[in-house]
Amino acid sequence: MRVEIWSDIACPWCYVGKARFEKALAAFPHRDEVEVVHRSFELDPGRAKDDVQPVLTMLAKKYGMSEAQARAGEDNLAAQAAAEGLEYRTRDRDHGNTFDMHRLLHLAREQGRQDELIQRLYRANFAEEQSVFNDDERLVGIAVGAGLDEAEVRKVLADPGAYADEVRADEREAAQLGANGVPFFVLDRKYGVSGAQPAEVFERALTQAWGERSPLTLIEDGGADACGPDGCAVPPRG
Repeated sequence: MRVEIWSDIACPWCYVGKARFEKALAAFPHRDEVEVVHRSFELDPGRAKDDVQPVLTMLAKKYGMSEAQARAGEDNLAAQAAAEGLEYRTRDRDHGNTFDMHRLLHLAREQGRQDELIQRLYRANFAEEQSVFNDDERLVGIAVGAGLDEAEVRKVLADPGAYADEVRADEREAAQLGANGVPFFVLDRKYGVSGAQPAEVFERALTQAWGERSPLTLIEDGGADACGPDGCAVPPRG
């Protein structure tokens, strides 16, 4: 079974939601048969790469709230993150363009390191002091720490077109699936779960999706020559 997760590194609920989903997955009896794929979704796709600003300032401007209200919201998020065992800095974080991070996540998927990279990006953005925005050297260090080849990482960052089509394809697909926000979880292209739901919701979704998988219907059952674990059928001599 495949679970696809549309998310953005700048999204705190994606950070929390991933932890809740993984708690449910860890308890799922068939967890070793579940493939998890991370898909791209930019919360602020029109933001220039060098347009970086404090999170509190961004929140106040975007939602028309005071900085005091923005701080209260960040404190609430920190409490939600702590309940999942996550670190969360409520002050002095910043916000920026995440397009390069998504491009690197597509590179990481090809190398089987996608989950490791996204987790390190989340931690870098929400728990560590140094910014992840508009700093290629910072991204190189994070990606190499996740097991990616440094030369390949630098090659992707130096070429704005590398994996750009893959990122945009993910975003178009999210729109087609009706994802207006993230995190957005799609199970076997049959069920969707929106938001950072409690682990219990993810547990029910995994169980339901697994139980309702359609068995393969054979158009012709047997009779034709084929190869299997014991070898290949040998046609009789005429």
